[in-house]
Amino acid sequence: MGFRLPVIRRTSSFSASQAASKSVEVPKGHLAVYVGEKQKRFVIPISYLNQPSIQDLLSQAEEEFGYDHPMGGLTIPCSEDVFQQITSYMN
Repeated sequence: MGFRLPVIRRTSSFSASQAASKSVEVPKGHLAVYVGEKQKRFVIPISYLNQPSIQDLLSQAEEEFGYDHPMGGLTIPCSEDVFQQITSYMN
């Protein structure tokens, strides 16, 4: 049983701005995160968690929100634009 969240699909290169519909399950090897004031959902590869910039965001998330999110994902304390810039460098 998986969560039904938007997926950022991989075409020739993976881009955080390529979100799909909200009814797509989180694929194996990915993680749902909530970003920005409106808590937009993104699905990112788990491999991103090894990146120092994402680790910094996760540390900030732990301090600010903890790891208990009512919708089952992590809340990342930054704007959508900043998150997209950070993830775009990981491609």
